[in-house]
Amino acid sequence: MDIFSVFSLLGGLALFLYGMNILGDGLEKLSGGKLEKTLEKMTSNTMKGFLLGAAVTAIIQSSSATTVMVVGFVNSGIMKLKQAIGIIMGANVGTTITAWILSLSGIQGDSLIMQLLKPANFSPLFAFAGIILIMFSKSDKKHNIGGIFIGFAVLMFGMESMSSAVAPLADIPEFTHFLTMFENPLFGVLAGALLTAVIQSSSASVGILQALSSTGSITYSMAIPIVMGQNIGTCVTALISCIGAKKNAKRAAIVHLYFNIIGTLVWLTVFYSLNAFMQFSFVSEVVGPAEIAIIHTIFNLLSTSLLLPFARQLEKLACLTIRDKQTDEETVFIDERFLNTPAIATEQCTVMAGKMADRAYRTIMDALSLLKKYDEKKAEQIQESEEKIDQYEDVLGTYLVKLSSRNLTVSDSKEVARLLHCIGDFERIGDHAINILNSAKEMHDKKIGFSDKAKEELQVIIGALDEVLETTVVAFQSNDVSLAETVEPLEQVIDRLSDKLKSRHIKRLQDGECTIEMGFVLSDLLTNCERVSDHCSNVAVCIIQINLESFETHEYLQEIKSEDDGKFKERYENYLEKYPLPKNV
Repeated sequence: MDIFSVFSLLGGLALFLYGMNILGDGLEKLSGGKLEKTLEKMTSNTMKGFLLGAAVTAIIQSSSATTVMVVGFVNSGIMKLKQAIGIIMGANVGTTITAWILSLSGIQGDSLIMQLLKPANFSPLFAFAGIILIMFSKSDKKHNIGGIFIGFAVLMFGMESMSSAVAPLADIPEFTHFLTMFENPLFGVLAGALLTAVIQSSSASVGILQALSSTGSITYSMAIPIVMGQNIGTCVTALISCIGAKKNAKRAAIVHLYFNIIGTLVWLTVFYSLNAFMQFSFVSEVVGPAEIAIIHTIFNLLSTSLLLPFARQLEKLACLTIRDKQTDEETVFIDERFLNTPAIATEQCTVMAGKMADRAYRTIMDALSLLKKYDEKKAEQIQESEEKIDQYEDVLGTYLVKLSSRNLTVSDSKEVARLLHCIGDFERIGDHAINILNSAKEMHDKKIGFSDKAKEELQVIIGALDEVLETTVVAFQSNDVSLAETVEPLEQVIDRLSDKLKSRHIKRLQDGECTIEMGFVLSDLLTNCERVSDHCSNVAVCIIQINLESFETHEYLQEIKSEDDGKFKERYENYLEKYPLPKNV
């Protein structure tokens, strides 16, 4: 084997890994985010979780991606730890499908059907079909299908290149001698774990082992411990992904590690103990790609059958490893590895932005409640909540900018744009909550308060503000255009209520019924209410405009406020009737 064969091997490995990446990316885009939504809806039934985990991993061709996805869901609170365990076990079984596809390269026979089953013969057709779909179709769906075909073809070409490059090794005695060290189970497990940890894909490392098996130098005694080690090595991806995450997310990654370590220790011990007594004749026999796929599948099925009934015990073991020292605070965190699967990353950003919106709404309403009765403990909670909203904007903004540079589908690109436009408004709503809190604190410290008339009038505008905030948050979380269209008429009503309240206060001031000091407080409160409703309007208009694929916000607002827009006028009148100010006596 000369230097050029080494180059060919490295090139084949690069094509193999790149093809796997393209294939997984295309499958993920084609799913349109449905895979992760399906996982989110999982019940606590461990068997259903196992089946779903196996199915999803078989589709996206990556147990690492499934496990990272699950760690992210546990971290965000969408999924409980016990739900994740079944999916993680299923992912280990689902990933074996890749080895079976790669084993097709070892098919022997001269008949037409047998020849057509060989990847080297049908992969060019996949590549040709894929490039046709990518170059001559405008449909995103067909582009994704084309990407899947191209990815599969590149993966298979890479596999063939690796097999061809290592073929001369069969005639090198030193190589055969080197491989004998892997007959030692410990060395075999370590080699498999290290290789998989480096390339972070058990499917790829199994593919490399299958390519090496084409030399005729790999025996069962070498392959079995290496395959077991590969399952341990694939845990590295999930362990990295849980850095900075909450305790339960870390526990999910630890469960994945324990599952593979325990499975390896048990079945390695069982196999070599039986072999010591029964002297299996096949141990020294040479394996091919198909036999490696069989070993990979049997090991994962045996490990699952052993540990699936002990899912609760695995959960307890993970909890003992990572103990609760104190109650976990809400962590604002999105896994960077989700960026490799943009549909999942976009969905996670949407979930987090929805939480941010809801927190902004609750923070404002909590601050307004202090106007009635000031509470120092509640004031501290509002301060902390506003700081959390700032964290949301910082984390989301940074993450969304990174995500926007990825290869997004049209729908994901729209969603990223919508989130980027809106999170700033929710952050500003949080700032206004602090302003309202300061007004309430000033009233409390100076022992001053509004007159009964002012209190009654304030409750009207607060009620309208409550509705416009709730409507905006629900419209944002559900991306509901029809609901978003109801925000602007109510925002106009709030502006009108604010103007009237200011006029009424001036009248009370002239009549000596109110003080100038309270006038400043009222003016600040009304200004903050107007600003909050303005931000609600910004969010609602963004939802509408992005769905209409237009960003002419000024023209849109002018158009809906025109006399020709009967729907806007009708809604405006309805809100005026719903929020009437008490009559002046």
